[in-house]
Amino acid sequence: MQNKVFREDLDQLMTCDYIPWDKLCDKTVLVTGATGLIGYNLISGLVYANIHKKLNIHILALVRDIDKAKDKFAEQMKDSDSISFVLGTVENLPDIQEKIDYIIHGACPTASAYFIEHPVETIKTSVLGTNNMLELAKNNNVEGFIYLSSMEVYGSPKNEDLLSEEDLGYLNPLNVRNCYPESKRMSESLVASYAREYGIRSMSIRLAQTFGPGVEYGDKRVFAEFARCAMEKKDIVLLTDGKSKRCYLYTMDAVSAILTVLLKGEAGQAYNAANPETYCSVKEMAEMVAKEIGNGEIKVVISQNEEDGKKFPPFHFYKLNIVKSKKIGWMPYRRLQDLYRRMVVSYGKDFTADECQMANR
Repeated sequence: MQNKVFREDLDQLMTCDYIPWDKLCDKTVLVTGATGLIGYNLISGLVYANIHKKLNIHILALVRDIDKAKDKFAEQMKDSDSISFVLGTVENLPDIQEKIDYIIHGACPTASAYFIEHPVETIKTSVLGTNNMLELAKNNNVEGFIYLSSMEVYGSPKNEDLLSEEDLGYLNPLNVRNCYPESKRMSESLVASYAREYGIRSMSIRLAQTFGPGVEYGDKRVFAEFARCAMEKKDIVLLTDGKSKRCYLYTMDAVSAILTVLLKGEAGQAYNAANPETYCSVKEMAEMVAKEIGNGEIKVVISQNEEDGKKFPPFHFYKLNIVKSKKIGWMPYRRLQDLYRRMVVSYGKDFTADECQMANR
């Protein structure tokens, strides 16, 4: 299935014995945001588990365009007949007759530029879409519902203290860019409220910025821009001063975290998912990419255009505490260097034998 790096990731996922795979046996799982980065990796992981663990999971993938979805999942569909596509959106949910056992809700815009240009649509997709999915969960009496939230719900922390799940900070609701974290917060509140009022086993997972194999080469997000510049031997231009710090997360580590919380998490709770070892500033990450992916042949420069910085969150420190997630068995596997090396290897970039070994640790 797919390229060598992706197969290695799927094989590694199968070794995660803290995931109670047996709970998924003969179950139907609905995934929203199915063609996005995390949805794609997640569905690929479930298909792989079907093949290698004989789980007989039926996957319902909610998509906007069935032809594009079939093209994206062509390799998976050659290996297994376990995926069914459902045409629709979370805002206008179609009538789904099949009994659903688990829901993984990840449909939401992810690009900062989109938040600025379409704040109303961002809020509607997140809040109304989440409410629709929770109603579906209630009507199906699901065994588990997980909402894919974001570390941005923590607002703009100005110190480097560890952020536990109770440490929400300041957000200015009049800053249009905050339509994203504010709507994520409201969606988390809905998840907790449905758990309390209707007894649904619903949880939220706050993901650090996630990337790795599966990121499209033309992706406009910062981490992808850095990799693309390094591969094309172009200088990396920072649109902020690069002093904000945050944690990151590998794509397949996100999948293992989602499945762990879905199957073992406590109703009404939220869980952080990040690799604390990846914590660094945006500028430090850019410099690492310039050196290790760009072979030191490119520079990191800072844009002098103040308007550029308005597209991004205010200065912040997102240093996530993952103790709560570790208590239910989850652990991240890949370091920041691995995230980049494995992503660019999936694009076809060659490394030396020693470099490849580092990315395959």
